Amino acid sequence: MKLKVYADRMSQPSRAILIFCKINGIEFEEIHIELSKRQHLSPEFQAINPLKKVPVIVDGRYKLFESHAILIYIASAFPGVANHWYPADASRKAKIHSVLDWHHLNLRRGAAGYVLNTVLAPLLGLPLNAQAAAEAEKVLASSLSTIENIWLKGDGPFLLGSFRPSIADLSLVCEIMQLQLLDEKDHDRIIGPYKKVQQWIESTKNATKPHFDEVHNVLYKLKARLSVRQSSKADGQIKSGIKAPIVSKM
Repeated sequence: MKLKVYADRMSQPSRAILIFCKINGIEFEEIHIELSKRQHLSPEFQAINPLKKVPVIVDGRYKLFESHAILIYIASAFPGVANHWYPADASRKAKIHSVLDWHHLNLRRGAAGYVLNTVLAPLLGLPLNAQAAAEAEKVLASSLSTIENIWLKGDGPFLLGSFRPSIADLSLVCEIMQLQLLDEKDHDRIIGPYKKVQQWIESTKNATKPHFDEVHNVLYKLKARLSVRQSSKADGQIKSGIKAPIVSKM
């Protein structure tokens, strides 16, 4: 029976699962759950995942949620997945787990929180929260510094000094890609100081092409729409600030 992947490509963890399946030639059916339409709150989806979150996989009668658990399961259960994604060696595997465990309370909390409270909230019918954005930015900056100075230590271009990517690289890079939704100035301000992080993102993209860009295309399209909207808003503000010329009656 074909693997089923319940996902929304606007979801960072969903994108990681989809890219991983594609790059490893795993046959699967993608079932789109649109978070913006609250489809994850439906009784039908709740029967699959009572936590009401994506991604979820169904492999026969086996259901699994939480993206890191899903990546580990697919890497372990499906033949043909290259060893570098999730090594058989116990010590290397444990190191990957250390990055994944760190991710949830650090990079994910910072990146997701910042993008939500500066860009995405209005699209989801939620108010922007400047205080939450400021707090998230502190966590995000600390997380990027940790990746730059600790997780990317070593000779290789990937996490833990590896020369090939692991499931941790894919998970964390998909998280950081959400920052693409920020305006260029904000994006460059946040990511610009971290040169090793930028190189690592490019290395991970190249290692998973063409699937990386294909899966992220929904993000790129939203970014383009947001840019047009921002430009229109700026033009409107400029026009509203131009005073009408005074016509002389002389």
